[in-house]
Amino acid sequence: MSDDNAEAGGAPSRRPRTLTLLAALLFLEAAFLAALAAFLVFELVTEVPTSLASALSILVLVVLAAAWLVFVGVGALRARPWVRAAALTWQVLQLAVAIGSFQGLFARDDIAWYLLVPAVLVIGLLFTRSVMTATRRP
Repeated sequence: MSDDNAEAGGAPSRRPRTLTLLAALLFLEAAFLAALAAFLVFELVTEVPTSLASALSILVLVVLAAAWLVFVGVGALRARPWVRAAALTWQVLQLAVAIGSFQGLFARDDIAWYLLVPAVLVIGLLFTRSVMTATRRP
């Protein structure tokens, strides 16, 4: 019996390793966003922002994105069909930011690669046969 198709006790599993890896990557992205939110809170407390409204708006968006990725990760572990669309939407947004980070006056290749690599991995996992089969509507 392979680990992809067996749980403890030998019963067949609905969750392949690729789906678990997908959820892990989504949770990792959420953890990085939560760390970014903590950093933004620290910056708000220790520095005077140029625009308080903008700083608070960015903080709220980062917190919402982290919560959304946790929600999508849990959905992936539960093999929900909507997970593919939700994860793909986030990864496309992340790809757009990564591509933008490669160019322009304030280009940061390091940030671009940190955004690009997980996005490509998640998109690749979303289109694997095992993930598509596990998250297919019954």
